[in-house]
Amino acid sequence: MKLATLNDGTRDGQLAVVSRDLKTAHIADGIAPTLQAALDDWGFIAPQLDELYRQLNEGKARRPFDFDPARCMAPLPRAYQWADGSAYVNHVELVRRARGAEMPASFWEDPLMYQGGSDDFLGPRDDIVLAHEEWGIDFEAEVAVVTGDVPMGATPDEAHGQIRLLMLANDVSLRNLIPEELAKGFGFLQSKPATSFAPLAVTPDELGEAWRGGKVHLPLRSSWNGHLVGQPDAGVDMVFNFPQLVAHLAKSRNVRAGSIVGSGTVSNKDASRGYSCIAEQRCLEMIEHGEAVTSFMRFGDTIRIEMLDEKGKSVFGAIEQVVKRLER
Repeated sequence: MKLATLNDGTRDGQLAVVSRDLKTAHIADGIAPTLQAALDDWGFIAPQLDELYRQLNEGKARRPFDFDPARCMAPLPRAYQWADGSAYVNHVELVRRARGAEMPASFWEDPLMYQGGSDDFLGPRDDIVLAHEEWGIDFEAEVAVVTGDVPMGATPDEAHGQIRLLMLANDVSLRNLIPEELAKGFGFLQSKPATSFAPLAVTPDELGEAWRGGKVHLPLRSSWNGHLVGQPDAGVDMVFNFPQLVAHLAKSRNVRAGSIVGSGTVSNKDASRGYSCIAEQRCLEMIEHGEAVTSFMRFGDTIRIEMLDEKGKSVFGAIEQVVKRLER
């Protein structure tokens, strides 16, 4: 099924079920008021949502209305946890090669992961508002999962059974702030502003054969200022699948329902597939030509991130954002 959160003026929005073709929706407040409430009691709530989803797709729902992505918040407007991995090690390798650093062997055996802010996510049409272009504004197109309760020490197989939903993310990065922050040896903070999400969270079964091996085997399309700049396959070159990422997060803690785990920038070794973040393109330019010529995003720039199925239909809806200057 496909779920969305509509902006009703509250912090957590109003849960809605969206039809498979993304044309109609139905408020689900008679079943669960918010997506987090549904995740907290998934075994009881999910079958009821799925029945409403069936009725909506069959034209039998009582009060359907036209679905408008512009009304959507992030599926989880705020979450208990947002942990972002770097499962596409090709991306990490390019970044390190560009600055002449060796690639530690452990990066192929143990996932990289950071814990980001989860108190204020952006919806699919919300502007990316920042104070300075000089910070090096970059988009990062990613896939993410939402979990149920995962106990500490869970195996990847156990973690796989607790993957409830899939989403698309734009994990915005401020590239020129990253080196100084990481040099302190304490991780990201200011260099990772609010993350954006596509309008829909979907259950894995909606992807059919495209969801296998704990990966999404579909291209992820990024269009910058109206030009397609990348469509790497999210199922290719993903060294750590989502069950492994979730199990990694649960190594030393319980992971509670509503936690979001990201894939990191989707990246293929085949450079002809383009890129999912500007930094990767700049790294290739440095490796091949000795200098980066592609600039980061400017105020007024647009970014669109979307995943299409085998029939060319949008799976999650699209992230469509404009970069704007902070006015105080």
